[in-house]
Amino acid sequence: MIWNAKIIKHRNEIRIAVEFEKDQELIRRIKLLRDARWSQEKKVWHLPDTPKNRSLFKLPQIEDTLPSPEGLEHIKMFIRWLSAKRYSSNTIKTYSEALRLFLVYFRYKTVSEINNADVLNFINDYILKKNLSASYQNQIINAVKLYFTTIKESDIIIDKIERPKIPKTLPNVLSKDEVKNILEAHSNMKHKIMLSLIYSCGLRCSELLQLRPLDIDSKRNIVLIKQAKGKKDRITPLSPKILELLRIYYQLYRPKTYLFEGQEPGTIYSAKSLQSVLKQALKKANIKKPVTLHWLRHSYATHLLESGTDLRYIQELLGHNSSRTTEIYTHVSTKSLQHIKSPFDDL
Repeated sequence: MIWNAKIIKHRNEIRIAVEFEKDQELIRRIKLLRDARWSQEKKVWHLPDTPKNRSLFKLPQIEDTLPSPEGLEHIKMFIRWLSAKRYSSNTIKTYSEALRLFLVYFRYKTVSEINNADVLNFINDYILKKNLSASYQNQIINAVKLYFTTIKESDIIIDKIERPKIPKTLPNVLSKDEVKNILEAHSNMKHKIMLSLIYSCGLRCSELLQLRPLDIDSKRNIVLIKQAKGKKDRITPLSPKILELLRIYYQLYRPKTYLFEGQEPGTIYSAKSLQSVLKQALKKANIKKPVTLHWLRHSYATHLLESGTDLRYIQELLGHNSSRTTEIYTHVSTKSLQHIKSPFDDL
C-alpha cells in the first residue's frame, strides 16, 4: 500500500493530508482515526495535525516546525499589533499562522537578517516545492509584507516583495431549480431557514451565524448585517416569504442571543454544523456537484443580475468594496448568452 502524507492548510486549519490510490482497506483504516475526513475540494483524506498522527505518517514532529524563541516573540508582537488595529479574529489567526510558517523556515536566522533574497528562496524552495496554491502564497506574502512594515530594523524592502499572479476563475453558480431543490430538501425548519437566508440575502456563512434576532427588521423588511467583512455594516432586503418562515422558526426555537444557536441556548451555531446541513441537503436533492455555502451567495448575485438588477445595487447588497469584484458575475450570467445564435445553426 503506497501513500503520501503532507501538511496542508484546509479552511484556515493546519491538517495532515494523506493521498493514495483508491484502496478500500486503506479507506477503512483511515476512517478509524479520530476526526479523519474526506475533502471533496482537495480530493484527499485529512486529519488533525498532532504528534501521534505525524509519527504515524512519518512526518517531522511539531517541535521541528517551531520558530526560534526570537521568532515566537515577534509573532506575539505581531498579534498584539493586529489586535490593536482591530483586525478580525479570523484575520489575526490567518496572518499569525502565515508568519509562523515563514519564520519556521528561517528559525536559524535572526529576524533582522532576513532580506528580499531570502523571501524569494522561501517562495521557490518551500511554497513551490510543496505545490502550495497561489492564493495561499499570496496570503503568506500579505502577512509577511504587513509584518515587516511593523519592524523598524530590517533589511527587507517591502515594495520589492512581489505577489503571485492569481488564476482568474469564475464563481460557481447553481440554476434556480437546483437552488429550489436544495432549499426544499430539509424538513427541519431550522436547517431550511438557514440555507434559505444565505441564498435570499446573499450572506456569507459567518454573516448568517452572527445574526441576532434584533437584526431582522420586519417593519422595514430588511436584514441588518453588522460588522461584516472589512468591518462594514450593510442592509439587505428581506423576502416576505422568508419573513413568514422566520416567524414560524422563532415560535419554535425562541433564540436568546443569536438568531441561530447551537445545542446550548445563547451559543453560536458552528460553521462546521452548517456545512453539514448543506451536505445533507445536497444528498437529499441528489445533487452531485461539490457545492459549498458560498455557491448560494454567488447564485443570489447572478440571479439578481439575470433578473435585471443594476450591478451597483448588487455591489451594495453583497458588501463589495470594488465594482470590479461584482463585475465577475457578468461572466457567468447566461441571460445575454441565450440570445446569441451559434453560426453552427446556419450550416
